[in-house]
Amino acid sequence: MKYTDLGLVNTRDMFADAIARRYAVPAFNFYNMETLSAILSAVRTARSPVILAVSESAMKYMGDDMLIGMIRGAGFAPRDGVALHLDHGGSFEACAHAIEIGFSSVMIDASKMPFEQNIELSRRVAEMAHQHNVSVEAELGTLSGIEDENTFGTTSSYTNPDDVVKFVGATGIDSLAVAIGTSHGAYKRKSDDETLRFDILAEIATRLPEFPLVLHGASSIPPHLVRTIDEFGGKMSDARGIAPQQLRRATEMNICKINVDSDLRLAFTAGVRESLSNKPANFNPREYLGAAMRRITDTCLDEIRSIMGSEGKL
Repeated sequence: MKYTDLGLVNTRDMFADAIARRYAVPAFNFYNMETLSAILSAVRTARSPVILAVSESAMKYMGDDMLIGMIRGAGFAPRDGVALHLDHGGSFEACAHAIEIGFSSVMIDASKMPFEQNIELSRRVAEMAHQHNVSVEAELGTLSGIEDENTFGTTSSYTNPDDVVKFVGATGIDSLAVAIGTSHGAYKRKSDDETLRFDILAEIATRLPEFPLVLHGASSIPPHLVRTIDEFGGKMSDARGIAPQQLRRATEMNICKINVDSDLRLAFTAGVRESLSNKPANFNPREYLGAAMRRITDTCLDEIRSIMGSEGKL
């Protein structure tokens, strides 16, 4: 299926606009009807473009037919500025499959491979994807942390600015995910004093002027959501994310896509825990899932406004 049949767009025009106007397109991960609906409610309210991100594990969880059925049911048109993106595709085959069923953007994550192998696999994916006018993201440097079976790592390495020009030129990719101190999961920081490596980001942006750069592992882990989860029976008091001010600063330096997954998981969990605790006799899923959706929508709206700067940019 062609992504244009689903009313989707690839990321090229939205990234060009984001760089020109110094904002980031939010890439919100979803994995069921509730998370998708909540995200769409936020971006439609804010008139923001959006990248709907799906990991391989989320694709497996939803199933191809259900996933594409939900996208079709949303009734997108190109003017809505919606891209459907494979997040952390682990192989050529995974990227090819996503394109076949209607994705408009894919990420090939070969960042754990040696440099030349990363180039070769990323180049192959880009050549294949561009035949379908699908945009391609790749990654240099590695992030630590655990989110799911697709995104995990025990070690991290910063992106080497000396490598970026060769990598982009040799692969033909459309955007580059960089490692400047973010990490996957909810436990990104041991203290609030830690900062991103803006010196590395500045050097990369200088060497790749006007080229779209991406931040993964960039959830802010809102403290009020952590407190709510803990208040209603959870155990997440040590969770700590990237300060919103730092993420906003990154959008001034060619970061035009910021991935958010953990924040939405926290919002969902906070909504469910609070709802069930306040109404322990309730067994109607629509009520506690509705509370979860409202939390996600509020979180997305806040981050569109305070971090991405994408409100009204559609």
